[in-house]
Amino acid sequence: MGRGRVELKKIENKINRQVTFAKRRNGVLKKAYELSVLCDAELALIIFSNRGKLYEFSSTSNMLKTLERYQKSSYGTLEVSRSVKDNNEEIFYKEYLKLKAKHESLQRYQRQLLGDELGPLNMDELEQLEHQLDTSLRHTRSTRTQMMLDQLSDLQTKEKLWLEANKVLGGKVEEIYAENKIHQNWGGGEQSGNYCQQHTQTQGFFHPLESNSTLQIGYDQASSSQITVVTSGQNVSGIIPGWML
Repeated sequence: MGRGRVELKKIENKINRQVTFAKRRNGVLKKAYELSVLCDAELALIIFSNRGKLYEFSSTSNMLKTLERYQKSSYGTLEVSRSVKDNNEEIFYKEYLKLKAKHESLQRYQRQLLGDELGPLNMDELEQLEHQLDTSLRHTRSTRTQMMLDQLSDLQTKEKLWLEANKVLGGKVEEIYAENKIHQNWGGGEQSGNYCQQHTQTQGFFHPLESNSTLQIGYDQASSSQITVVTSGQNVSGIIPGWML
């Protein structure tokens, strides 16, 4: 039956604790020696008991050389990294100061262009500032003129396009007007033809009657002579016959 796993906790019994320390200490020293021999490793083992007693092992003849090597490997790296960090911070700080000074100079120059803080400037600096303002003004005017010319060119191009579109629309209006006029003429011709056809049919339906020139409807010569005589008599006596009334 194998051994069970021992729970790692402090041994409360003082004697048992001391015995266990002695056994484990010897085992650790033995393992360190074996590791240094088998793997050709440089080892330094330091053990302090609970009473303050020192136990050590070193694979070399001098423990201090191993400790110095350890210190150089550990703290040397920290010091190098710290020095690099400090150097980088110093470089960044110098760059920050340069950028800050440049920013302040540009702000001061901008205020001088606006006419402020001109007192500290000498004659040469004022002439240089004036030259810069003249150059800026010419450049601004040139840019404005070019922009106006570009806008004018765009407007002329749009005008040509609108004129062409207007011309096309005018041609379409004339075509529509001509088509409407032709349709009106065709409608009037059809009405005239219908009228002529109806008139011809009417003339064919109503034929003129033949009359005899010797016949006189409602006319009698005797009566006519009588009327003449009566009229003469009326003129003489002034009496109108009863049948005339």
